[in-house]
Amino acid sequence: MPKKTKYRKSHKGKRGGQATRKTSLNFGSFGLMSLESCWVNSRQIEASRRAMTRYIQRGGKIWIRIFPDKPVTLKGGEIPMGKGKGSVDHYVVVVKPGMVLFEIEGVDEKTAKEAMSLAAYKLPIKCKFVSKN
Repeated sequence: MPKKTKYRKSHKGKRGGQATRKTSLNFGSFGLMSLESCWVNSRQIEASRRAMTRYIQRGGKIWIRIFPDKPVTLKGGEIPMGKGKGSVDHYVVVVKPGMVLFEIEGVDEKTAKEAMSLAAYKLPIKCKFVSKN
């Protein structure tokens, strides 16, 4: 959840198109790149991070390149139609194809690939393992 936002609620927006930012590895040697577009929430990001750190046993360094800053609103159950927009329930990040989600450094390629595959299981999209060379 962001510390402060300009507006409390936001529009849904469009999900299509290719990523133009965060498309290359900037920090680590290996990364996890998305192949589809969707919303990824903070719980899924945290589950992926935990799976990676548990596998590499805190050996390398992990960078999380995405941050959930888009508020998603929900209305409670059994509320009639109308009466305005619901309250903010959780935050998501809009992930587009070609976006690097995680990067890792300080481990060998085999370990990094397995750690990234464990992280990819926790995400609602198809991902691929990428490396600098």
